[in-house]
Amino acid sequence: MFLVVMHRSGPLWNKSRPMEEQVNWPEHAAFMDELVDEGFVVLGGPLSDENRVIHVVDAESEEVVRATFARDPWSETLLHLNDIEPWTIRLDGRHR
Repeated sequence: MFLVVMHRSGPLWNKSRPMEEQVNWPEHAAFMDELVDEGFVVLGGPLSDENRVIHVVDAESEEVVRATFARDPWSETLLHLNDIEPWTIRLDGRHR
């Protein structure tokens, strides 16, 4: 099942610094790369306001998503998990 996960900037997010200069960036980046390598994160990245991040994940349930993102070094400090919604994909042009 695909789920869309929205994160918002957490209380320790420093708006004056780019993402790559935030506290614990190397650990967060390694964690996210691992989720991509495992096939858990399918798509992801910040929206234009840079206060919100969207991830499309392939997971069995919302509980699995919450437990997985709770292991992120940025969890609830630099990124707050805001919302999780199931996504029914009816059109997919990626595999042409």
